[in-house]
Amino acid sequence: MAKRIAIIGAGSSGLLACKYTLEKGFHPIIFEAEEGIGGVWTRTIASTKLQNTKETYQFSDFPWPASVNDKHPCHSQVLNYLESYAQHFGIFPYIKFNSNVISIGYVGESYEEMESWVLWGGSGKPFGSKGKWHVRVQDVKNCTTEVYQVDFVILCMGLYSGFPNIPDFPPNRGPEVFNGKIMHSMEYSAMDNLSALEFIKRKRITIIGSQKTALDIAAECANANGFEYPCTMIQRTARWQIQSENICGVNIGFLYLNRFSEFLIHKPGQTCLLSLLATLLSPLRWGISKFIECYLRSKLPLKKYGIIPKSSFFQDISSCQTCMLPEKFYDKVEEGSIIIRKAHCFSFCKQGLIIDEECQPLETDLVIFATGYKGEQKLRNIFESPFFQKCITGSTDRISLYRQVVHPRIPQLAIIGYAESLSNLYASEIRCQWLAHFLDGKFELPCVSEMEKQVSIWENFMKKHIGNSRRACISNNIYGAMINYARTWDVNPEEKKVFCRLVCTIWTNRLCRPMLMNTVKATLAIKAQYANIAYISLPPCS
Repeated sequence: MAKRIAIIGAGSSGLLACKYTLEKGFHPIIFEAEEGIGGVWTRTIASTKLQNTKETYQFSDFPWPASVNDKHPCHSQVLNYLESYAQHFGIFPYIKFNSNVISIGYVGESYEEMESWVLWGGSGKPFGSKGKWHVRVQDVKNCTTEVYQVDFVILCMGLYSGFPNIPDFPPNRGPEVFNGKIMHSMEYSAMDNLSALEFIKRKRITIIGSQKTALDIAAECANANGFEYPCTMIQRTARWQIQSENICGVNIGFLYLNRFSEFLIHKPGQTCLLSLLATLLSPLRWGISKFIECYLRSKLPLKKYGIIPKSSFFQDISSCQTCMLPEKFYDKVEEGSIIIRKAHCFSFCKQGLIIDEECQPLETDLVIFATGYKGEQKLRNIFESPFFQKCITGSTDRISLYRQVVHPRIPQLAIIGYAESLSNLYASEIRCQWLAHFLDGKFELPCVSEMEKQVSIWENFMKKHIGNSRRACISNNIYGAMINYARTWDVNPEEKKVFCRLVCTIWTNRLCRPMLMNTVKATLAIKAQYANIAYISLPPCS
């Protein structure tokens, strides 16, 4: 009998997990709390578009339809694309909609026994002899609850929903003293377009945050109200933002999304030769970052409004904290429709906000927190067991996952979509392929201590390049991560053979496909996926 696999969430990661487990002969069940697929793409504001070009947000075996001509498709086009993918690969019959997973509980071995395991799950294999997961699911419509017993759980819940991150305030200085309306961007994004427009019309609005959601909402408020009712943005930490993927006529993909760019950084597990090469090329890495910073400072009025980031562009892009500006964003700032204020601290009063202990409050009618989500809390709370909750919380802000997929101490469970990259869809797809091979018995995991050692090495790597950011991001090591996944299931015999040719085709990634046809099929899939991560359209090879 086929093993039953519970997949929680029908976003892009959930669809990929279902597709690849189906191909291996398993019986997946996707539990989706909403009425449709798409995850975060079902709850967006009207102006939301892909920050990536469509070529960098594309399934490896399912291209965008020819009818989509936009370089950055809008949210409805992305949603249609995901639905077409699910339809094409027959995923819909395996989805249970309106099914909210309340909790998951592991039954089988005792926690004392699990703590003594040398190998993951006691054997290093995906399925235990006694262990099962009980998935408690609530029907959203009739509020009934049912428990499903499964052999494996894949969490694809996403990071950008569920638990809004609201800052803490001292007593009598928080939202409770404010006479106006307060909401999180999650609530605003859940509104339909007409309701959202009516809600913000003719209001003095203040947005807390500096990332993509804050920028998009500010632009939408400016379009609705103009300079009569300007929208104020309160930013604590400025980040580098770009107007397009072209920097001074050079595509940013040529600087950070190619094979050569990964030689510029030190990576976990690299050879002495590559480490030496990264050291020798470090001035070039610094120069590229400074070149982009100088260009952005010349094109955007960052100095005028006191929002020049303290971090380098390299650090921001390495931590997945760069974002694409909405169209004509700084035109709206210049005309007074958007007001940007840098603030170290703020608190509430009856009339609005007190910024940096100023005497005069910022009067406002509506405050929108675009301050992100508590993804770790969302994952932690789904576990019934305090033991597993403690494993998820750990001693760091980031969840410690081996290969960004499995926790060394939690058996028969995987997490897809937690670690970010500059191409999240590709990252999720390669992880789902790796997981499907593992579930199919193609390889076993190393011992728990070795996995924890590898996790620690990656943690130190991310801290070095990301700093104190809570994000888990591999943006500057996509290709290296893909090769590591491939090596796990021993499909790297031809790597040295094609290495020199890969270096020679650094800037023309699409031309790598014919060359890779001579490698092992699984290696081909990985390299071909990375080969698609190009920002330039080139003719196919003959």
